[in-house]
Amino acid sequence: MSAQPVNPNLPPDHVTVFIDDVELAAPKGSMIIQAADRAGIPIPRFCYHDKLPIAANCRMCLVEVEKMPKPSPACATPVMDGMRVRTRSDKALKAQRNVMEFLLINHPLDCPICDQGGECELQDLSLGYGRSVSRFSERKRVVPDEDIGPLVATEMTRCIQCTRCVRFTAEIAGTYELGGMYRGENLQIGTYDGKPLTTELSGNVIDVCPVGALTNKVFQFKARAWELIARESLGYHDALGSNLFLHVRRGDVLRTVPRDNEAVNECWLSDRDRYSHQGLYAEDRATVPMVKDGGQWREVTWGEALARAAQILRDNGADKLGILAHPATSNEEGALLARLAEALGTGNLDHRIGQLDLSDGAAAAPFALPVAEIEHCDAIVIVGSNLRHEVPLLHQRVHKASKRGARIYAVNPVDFDFTFALAGKHIVAPSQLAAALGDAALAEAVKGANRAVVIVGAVAENGPHAAAIRRAAADLAAATGAALNRIPQGANALGLGDYGVLPSGRDARAMLAEPRPAYVIYGIEPGLDFADTAAALKALGAAQVVAFSHFACRSTRAVADVILPIGLLPEVDATLTNLDGRQQGAVAGGKLPGQARPGWRVLRALAGELGLPGFEFVDLEGLRAGMRMREVAARPGTAPALPGEGLEVAASQAIYRSDAVVRRAAALQAHPLNRAPQAVLHPDDAAALGLGEGATGKFAAGAGTATLPVALSDKVAPGTVWIETGHGATAPLAAAGRVQAGRA
Repeated sequence: MSAQPVNPNLPPDHVTVFIDDVELAAPKGSMIIQAADRAGIPIPRFCYHDKLPIAANCRMCLVEVEKMPKPSPACATPVMDGMRVRTRSDKALKAQRNVMEFLLINHPLDCPICDQGGECELQDLSLGYGRSVSRFSERKRVVPDEDIGPLVATEMTRCIQCTRCVRFTAEIAGTYELGGMYRGENLQIGTYDGKPLTTELSGNVIDVCPVGALTNKVFQFKARAWELIARESLGYHDALGSNLFLHVRRGDVLRTVPRDNEAVNECWLSDRDRYSHQGLYAEDRATVPMVKDGGQWREVTWGEALARAAQILRDNGADKLGILAHPATSNEEGALLARLAEALGTGNLDHRIGQLDLSDGAAAAPFALPVAEIEHCDAIVIVGSNLRHEVPLLHQRVHKASKRGARIYAVNPVDFDFTFALAGKHIVAPSQLAAALGDAALAEAVKGANRAVVIVGAVAENGPHAAAIRRAAADLAAATGAALNRIPQGANALGLGDYGVLPSGRDARAMLAEPRPAYVIYGIEPGLDFADTAAALKALGAAQVVAFSHFACRSTRAVADVILPIGLLPEVDATLTNLDGRQQGAVAGGKLPGQARPGWRVLRALAGELGLPGFEFVDLEGLRAGMRMREVAARPGTAPALPGEGLEVAASQAIYRSDAVVRRAAALQAHPLNRAPQAVLHPDDAAALGLGEGATGKFAAGAGTATLPVALSDKVAPGTVWIETGHGATAPLAAAGRVQAGRA
């Protein structure tokens, strides 16, 4: 006969526990430390982290439990009904102080030179639990450091073997790159092979490390924690919109760290968002207004630059003008671009500059299944996406679903590397992706799931067969009851669609195929951001171009007539709409370089020069008060014409070449995931063409010819050549449906 519960009014899956005489209700199977944390009762810890599996390594959380003879680790002791726990008794405090003494036996006295000083968990807890004098006089051990890449600095003599970093790479990142080596007092944490970390989430080991063993290599020796001001901002390199803090000193962004938001990025941050701030300070940053006279650039005042821009727009109104915006442009700037287009009488306005097939008029749509719920799915179908590189923290949610038992299927032109096993896969040429989605076995497998989702990514959305793939994915979702999640192609593609940055006239592709006499380009690096680089440079090069630009790069200088320098997201107040349709705000962190101004101010000033209505506001609050969602349906365009012979091109975005800022972040460019441009072929295709591993191949497309080193992989579908975009060398192929290949 079972004992009666202490509190019979509790739900059946809860028990009553008393911690420091405070009565608490805790779920059965939860640990003492979890119950204490929910009640705000502090228990010291090093190895415990609420997002990581329990290890009970450090023993810093020892507490006194009634009827137990010895102190128990709060992180590994389950609660029981009626349990009484004391966290501050003499027994508990003595145990915690003894553990601290042991932890400090070998720890070096590095605080004055340690980057973690001022935000170190060991430093904080040693103040409360440490002794003023050590009783140990033996020599401290020294552990050699490893070079684990350009992002994370190591000082492993400081390591206390909490194994948080090991558990992170194994359980969260799924790459199993760190581990414990040797035994006893010789135990040390490191990589098994001495190679750099290759996970796209490696910077998170810095956050979970409770000491200064793993620190930010880019931030190293730049500032102390107490010198920095934290500013709330957002990740703007993918559509997730990760919440983060910019750490700023005197207007310079020195570091980026995650900001907790369970519905978006939990407490993690991708390396792309963490380290991209380096790109803010590139040498070619646009800092002064410039105009081109007789082919020569000269720096001018804002007044002269705005007058020249206004004259170009006066001379080329209505259908003569095309307006193209980068899909990471903020909601405020997007709303003003739509207002500008309306006032100038042009319907040629679009942000879908990276997409080839707009024949169905498709625009970004919110996820049907919120990103936070994907980890609870039973079946997931990934369509046309290198998900791990495209949205790293969405990939991590799928990884969590896999660990819970979800069946994951992939329909891709390349067998991309994921950190989870696939229950099934169709690796086919890009033109066959839509047909593969109609596979009866795939539909049957998905139909049997309680909760399923189809995730459509960039390889599908940006390819020449996008409309057919979107239809097939929608049909699969409808037939199986799965949710359809199409990843927006740009950090704010969803918001820009909401605020009317969509064409009622020509779409982005048509504007370039049928060149306009004048263009406004907003936040775009023309040489690398367009799907069809050759068509873009040809059209822009023959027109008058007003460039609202973050960088005065070579390609912008080549096509523009006026460069108006504007601020990037970390330097302005703005809102973005993420893939769930969640509108999120960022505040200005870094100072604007030189004479650069927030984009909305420059648009307002230009409209004032033109005397346009609708720009009477004087501040950001006035602008936001007048912003309105627009019911704009993008007009269907035409599908790209594809030659009938040759290898099909599968183009995916290089993880650290995704936009102008990331391309200028030196540490990310040195990362092993940032591969040099190459053409990857199936071995059978390479053999038929007489191309071997490392050979140089010539790949001819309608837009030009690319000469690239050849790599061989049976992960590429036969009849396909896989390239990564974001490189000048691969730009001629990105818009090609097929190419003719041969030896160079």
